[in-house]
Amino acid sequence: MEKRRLGRGLDALLASTAGEMNAAGVGMEAAGGQARVAVERIDHNPYQPRKAFDDEELAALSESIRTVGILQPLVVRQVGERFQLVAGERRLRAAQAAGYGEVPVRVVDFNDQQVLEAALVENIQRTDLNPIEKAQGFQEYLQRFDMTHEELSKRLGLDRSTVTNLVRLLELPPEVQSAVRVAQISAGHARALLAVTDRDRQVSLCKEIIARGHSVRATEALVKEQKTEPAATSPRSSGPEKTAHVQSIEDELRHMLATRVEIRLRGKDRGQIILGFETNDDFERLLEVLRGPCKH
Repeated sequence: MEKRRLGRGLDALLASTAGEMNAAGVGMEAAGGQARVAVERIDHNPYQPRKAFDDEELAALSESIRTVGILQPLVVRQVGERFQLVAGERRLRAAQAAGYGEVPVRVVDFNDQQVLEAALVENIQRTDLNPIEKAQGFQEYLQRFDMTHEELSKRLGLDRSTVTNLVRLLELPPEVQSAVRVAQISAGHARALLAVTDRDRQVSLCKEIIARGHSVRATEALVKEQKTEPAATSPRSSGPEKTAHVQSIEDELRHMLATRVEIRLRGKDRGQIILGFETNDDFERLLEVLRGPCKH
């Protein structure tokens, strides 16, 4: 079947790829150009990228369905004597909670690839997935249908970089992915952590971002400092050698200030603390932290 762009949305996909199937002999009744099918005969979409559903949103939708009914039919495909959901997972769950025995449906003749495309489009363009769910949905599609990032981006009407940046989030440790999934850190924070090659350090920095409420910009500065740390802490020709205690203080200040920190010893009781900044905004941020509650 000819490949099509999905950037126009799910309605365009349905209009251009599917027609209504004959409902005769499968236990459905035509109703105003639609069909109805028992809820118990509908199986969930195995390609559904969304893994978490907000209980409050579902409860509100269920109450709405009790009041005004289901205004938009679910999209299903026939599999043997049963039906498999293509689009409308939230409506199906809400209808079940509202006590509906049957629901209006539109039956389409979709193959597996089109079912996965429809699930991605519905969630991306109607109710956003969290970044990790998007990444997993993209990755599953790429692997199952042996496509490139460029090909998938064209089919979904997205920039190639959007697909690539999301899929790369799956390279992060599970602890970091979990923090993105529950919105403790953003996709921007996570992308910044990809520049850190040590996975244990990625987890440590993730915990620090959460604990200290670092912005994405502060996280990027912190990661940049991590990458330049060996040069900043290399032995110098003058001054005593740093002890483990001094190095631990450097680390503490570096994490506290989210910037490059170097302690230069000039003698037993003398030295300097060097702070690095990359932009004027970064400089102002450091000043604000250092001044603390002072009103001078």
